[in-house]
Amino acid sequence: ARVIVAMFRFTARRLMSTMTSGGTAPKRPVTVFLNASRLDYDGKLDFSRLESLCDFHRHDVDKVTDRQEMLDQVKGAEIVITKEMPVPKEIFQDFPETVKLLCEAGTGYNNLPIQAARERGVLVCNVPTYSTEAVAHMAVTYLMNFSVSMFDQQRMLQAGDRSNFTGPFTLPLMELGDKTVGLIGGGGMIGGKVADICLALGMNVIISSRAGKLPDSHRLANNERVKTVKELDPLLQQSDFVSIHCPLNDETRRSFGLEQLKQMKPTA
Repeated sequence: ARVIVAMFRFTARRLMSTMTSGGTAPKRPVTVFLNASRLDYDGKLDFSRLESLCDFHRHDVDKVTDRQEMLDQVKGAEIVITKEMPVPKEIFQDFPETVKLLCEAGTGYNNLPIQAARERGVLVCNVPTYSTEAVAHMAVTYLMNFSVSMFDQQRMLQAGDRSNFTGPFTLPLMELGDKTVGLIGGGGMIGGKVADICLALGMNVIISSRAGKLPDSHRLANNERVKTVKELDPLLQQSDFVSIHCPLNDETRRSFGLEQLKQMKPTA
């Protein structure tokens, strides 16, 4: 639905700017989904709403890595849609002048050549809320699995080791109530949803924010079990679990590694 909104806005602007003096509407913008199979992996998605807005073409592959294949697909296109597929700057520079919009059908957009698009006046959009619930649920699923050593238990069972059922339990267990989860970039949509779920489980939450605080209008701003910090050190040192929810860009790339792990609790 968010892709539809972005497409509609672009189409509306195009319609208003290119309508002829006689009021005749222009042709619908040519749109290509470069790797539609990445999104429509089971063939069950309905693209009819997109098709109603544009001259829609889908390339049914998981990704395109060949330069010529990518350029062949975007010939004459005004809108190019991708899903978690890198579009190298070196290839984008040879995209036709007809391309006016790059749309990432997902949340992260580090796969797109943002600066190169800006220099060419090509609009770039993403779909920041399409998977908020699903990603938050996945993050908390991992957290709950780690709290009871579920992955280690599975590995032992697969190896035929049933000692945890026949003798003393050998793996760490942790009840989540009153434990602390640190959310790096936790003030955003996905991080905020993770915080909501963790609070419902009785946990405490520490959120890192470059401002050192959440906006007064943020729903978590005045929650007594939510603390906001500017520096990562206190978050790492106090958290039992840490989850990262910030975009990958030049500021965040390589910002979390061995040195940060060393600051965490031995039991984290």
